[in-house]
Amino acid sequence: MRLEKKYHLFIVSSFLWCHVLTAQITHIDSVNSNPQNVLPSAVVKVGEIDIVGNKKTKKYIILRELPFKKGDSYTLDVLVEKFEVAKNQLMNSTLFNSVVVAAKNFEANTINITVAVKERWYLFPLPYFKPVDRNLNQWLVEQKANLNRVEYGAKLNYYNVSGVNDKLRFRWVNGYTKQLALSYDRLYIDKKLKWGAKVSFNAGKNKEINYATIQDKQAFFKEDESFVRRFVNGFAEVSYRRAIKTRHTFGFGFSKETVSDTIIKKNPSFFTNGRKSISFPELSYSMTYFDLNYIPYPTKGYALKLFLRKRGLNSPINIWEVSAQGNAIWPVAKKTFFDLQIYGGLKAPFRQPYYNQRFLGYGEIYLQGYEYFVIDGAAGGFLKATIAREMFNFNIKVPAKKGKEKQKIPIRIFGKVYGNTGYVYNPEPGNNFLSNKMLYSGGFGIDIVTFYDVTFKLEYSFNAIGQNGLFLHRKSIF
Repeated sequence: MRLEKKYHLFIVSSFLWCHVLTAQITHIDSVNSNPQNVLPSAVVKVGEIDIVGNKKTKKYIILRELPFKKGDSYTLDVLVEKFEVAKNQLMNSTLFNSVVVAAKNFEANTINITVAVKERWYLFPLPYFKPVDRNLNQWLVEQKANLNRVEYGAKLNYYNVSGVNDKLRFRWVNGYTKQLALSYDRLYIDKKLKWGAKVSFNAGKNKEINYATIQDKQAFFKEDESFVRRFVNGFAEVSYRRAIKTRHTFGFGFSKETVSDTIIKKNPSFFTNGRKSISFPELSYSMTYFDLNYIPYPTKGYALKLFLRKRGLNSPINIWEVSAQGNAIWPVAKKTFFDLQIYGGLKAPFRQPYYNQRFLGYGEIYLQGYEYFVIDGAAGGFLKATIAREMFNFNIKVPAKKGKEKQKIPIRIFGKVYGNTGYVYNPEPGNNFLSNKMLYSGGFGIDIVTFYDVTFKLEYSFNAIGQNGLFLHRKSIF
C-alpha cells in the first residue's frame, strides 16, 4: 500500500510538471515514453539539459548553478529534490524573474530536463538620491528631512554586461558628498568557472564629517566654505567557488584619508597622535555559505559569513578585525517561519583611534529599536529572533504594448514579531552609556517584498531604555 501511494504521488507530480511547462514553454515535446512505469526509487540517468528563455545569459552560466550534469545518475526522488535546489540557485543569481526546472521526457531510464528562465532587465541608468544618515528615521525625525544632508546625482547599474553575470557600476554624486565611484565585478574569469575578480575605485570629499560619538550619537561638524574630509581608495579581489554554495574571497586595497585641522582640534584621537592624514594598505578574506531558498528574502535555509581583515601594518593604523554572522530559517507552519540571526565581532588591539571604533548601528549591523544610536567598541555581537508569516502574495499587472507579454510586479507582505539582544565592549566609553551593558529590544512589523528584490520594512520597536517608535528600512540590489 505504501509503495502504491508513492507510485500515485509520482504520477501526480509528473502531470504537474508537464502542465507547468506546457503553460510556459510552447515548443517542449510531449513525453515520449510513459513515466508511469518509473518508480520514485528507480535510478535514472540525466540526459540532455535544454535551456529556454536565456536571450543574453550564456548557457554555461546557467549550467554552472545546477547541482547535476549530463550523465549523472540518481534515484528519481533525489533528482526531484535537486530540481528545487537548481531553481533556488538560479533565482539567487538575481539574473531571472522566474525559473522552472522540470522533466521534459523519458527515454528508457534516461530523463531529459528543461530549464526555462525569464530574464530580468539588466541596464539601469538612474537618478541618485540618498540621505546620508544611517537610516531613514534618523534623517526624517532627527534631521527633519534636511535636504542639505542628501546626496544626489546619477548612477549606472549594468548587470549581466556580457551574459556571464558580471556587474558594472558607476556613480557620480553631488550634494553632501562629492564623489566618483566605479566598480566591475566578474564572477568567473577562468574556463572551469571557479575563479572570479572584482576591482573598484572611489574618490570624493565632504563639507561635513562625523568627528566623534557623544552620548551614543554621532556628532557632526560642517564647514560651509571648505571641505573638511577628502578620501580616495582602490580595491581588488579574487574569489574562488569550487562548488555551488560556498565562496572564498581574497582582497587587497589601499586608502588615503585627510581631514581638516579643525577636526583634529575637536577630536585629537580621530586618527592617531593628532594626525590629520593617514594612508594604509588593507588585506581581507571572507567566506560565505548560502543554502537559502531565496537570498534577498529567505524563508528557509542557512547562511554563514566569516570575515577577516588587516588594516595597516603599523602606526598610525594597525588593526585586526574578525567577525562571524550566521542566519538560520526554519518553516514552523504553512507560510510561517522562524528566523534566527547571530553576529559577533572583535577588533585587536582593543584601543583604537576613533576612525576604527564603529561597531553597532552602521549598515546592516544594528539592533532594532536603537536606530537613533551608534554603539562604538572593540568586541561584541547580537542575537535576533523573528517569527514571520506571509499574509498576502499577489501580482500587479503592468500594461504592455500590443503583442508584447504583460509584465507583472510581484508583491509579498509578511507580518512579524521579533526580539533582539546585544552587547558591545568598549575599553574607553567616555560619556557613552550603551556600551558595556546588555541591550534588549522587541517589536512587531511588516515586510513588503516587491519588484527586483526591493524590501521595505515598517517596524514598531521597544528598547530597554524606555523608548519606542516606528522605524523604516529599505533594502535592495540597487
